[in-house]
Amino acid sequence: MTTTTSHSPAIAVKGLRKAYGDKTVLDGIDLAVPAGSVFALLGPNGAGKTTAVKILSTLITADAGELRVGGHDLVTDAQAVRAAIGVTGQFSAVDGLITGEENMLLMADLHLLSRSEGRRTAAELLERFDLVEAAKKPVSTYSGGMKRRLDLAMTLVGNPRIIFLDEPTTGLDPRSRHSMWGIIRELVSGGVTVFLTTQYLEEADELADRIAVLSDGRLAAEGSADELKQLIPGGHVRLRFADPAAYQSAAVALREVALPRTPGFARAGGAPVDEALSLQIPSDGSQRELRSLLDRLDSAGIEADELTVHTPDLDDVFFALTGAANVFDQPEEAVR
Repeated sequence: MTTTTSHSPAIAVKGLRKAYGDKTVLDGIDLAVPAGSVFALLGPNGAGKTTAVKILSTLITADAGELRVGGHDLVTDAQAVRAAIGVTGQFSAVDGLITGEENMLLMADLHLLSRSEGRRTAAELLERFDLVEAAKKPVSTYSGGMKRRLDLAMTLVGNPRIIFLDEPTTGLDPRSRHSMWGIIRELVSGGVTVFLTTQYLEEADELADRIAVLSDGRLAAEGSADELKQLIPGGHVRLRFADPAAYQSAAVALREVALPRTPGFARAGGAPVDEALSLQIPSDGSQRELRSLLDRLDSAGIEADELTVHTPDLDDVFFALTGAANVFDQPEEAVR
């Protein structure tokens, strides 16, 4: 039986297609997720992120595609896939009428753990997720962050090596979100592979080793956060000067490359004038471009008092690649 190794991806997708009626949700998606990494799938609400998770976790079937998870074929070996994965959906799957401990023991029973092993596993996970004090209280009394931690703890009862997290921090306050990020990083440091969908671009930037952006059923781009940011124009270097004379000299020396308009920007004597005594130079922030810029200043005997590099963030990337006016403009999976 084939299993994942350090040389094979934990998740391999080629030509994934899914349609609901005449609406194509996923149109020829190719993905390769390395083992022991965080992979984030971004896209406007309704773009098919949850559909992708449901297909890869065997909850629904694809219309076409070669799909392998944990080294197992989704079509011919779905049971082996289920044994290798854990899934935490958009909404907590915990039972609010029973206690946190009872939820954990119920999950242990579903995984066919012995009574003693189930209690040991439940106790260890409740402690790991800081839920010991609340363990014997009804889950209906838990905060949103506590419910999400319990939900993820229940997912880990079966010791999965691949975890699908579908918008795991939606609705959480910033403190709870950061707590969940810490848990995800801890899981990955232990060798777990995390496939993440999220509405929070900051979350993908913080956590993901690689990011794919869905647009109109296709992958618009894929890469690390830094690689994606370099696809979008708008990066620049800002030079600030304390001495107006140095500023004027720099403006003349760099007049071919300085951006022509900034707030408070005008021209006087053929040179740009900025009340803040700053210049913006288009740049991708690379070492090569920075060296070239500094060489030009050195050649002119000019020294800037402050140099900062500004690059597009994931928000810029998202809107440029998807054309989405608002990430929250429609319910997730509204196409169905």
